[in-house]
Amino acid sequence: MGPQGAGKGTQAAKLASRLGMSTVATGDILRKVGESDTPLSRQIRETQAAGRLVSDDVMAGIIQERLAREDCKSGCILDGFPRTLPQAALLDQFAEQHGFKVSAVIIVVQRDMLEKRLTGRRTCSVCGHIYNIYFKPSKDEGVCDLDGGALLMREDDNPAAIKKRLDLFDQMTLPLLDYYRKSGRLGEVDGEGDICAISDRISSAVAALTAGASGV
Repeated sequence: MGPQGAGKGTQAAKLASRLGMSTVATGDILRKVGESDTPLSRQIRETQAAGRLVSDDVMAGIIQERLAREDCKSGCILDGFPRTLPQAALLDQFAEQHGFKVSAVIIVVQRDMLEKRLTGRRTCSVCGHIYNIYFKPSKDEGVCDLDGGALLMREDDNPAAIKKRLDLFDQMTLPLLDYYRKSGRLGEVDGEGDICAISDRISSAVAALTAGASGV
């Protein structure tokens, strides 16, 4: 867990590789759904563009379907879920039914750094490689180093939507920290600095939380 721009996607992928597990990234799932032309996809696109969270009911249905797949049977890394207390309760209920143990790691990053990470983020339109104009720029502005594809700014990375998303995180997701902390399932990790060092800190936190058990 962590606010937008904390590095959840990058670190989830690294952790999944270390543990040999699949990554379930709700942002990627929602963007894929949003590419179609259905009432649900249009609703998701409008919600994300405005910087709001997709409803708990929609998210719960998506996650339950995804976690029921074969590649999650021995555990998985959740990226971007849960984000609200009702989502956490639904996840615990689903985990109990299917024999998972749910642990949580929060990546902590200062807000001014989050804003730079988000407003500076650019994604290759061809291969999906991610750059940042402040911290990891491409050699030629607006062009991917790997394949020459155009670098695009995500629709929901505009300043107004970013402020709303970060405010929503403070309002709706921060209460999750107490939820997991009270049951001894929370690890807090500094998300600033070298990516590999952050990855090591997360791995240590996860190892401590999941000692002797497998699961989400």
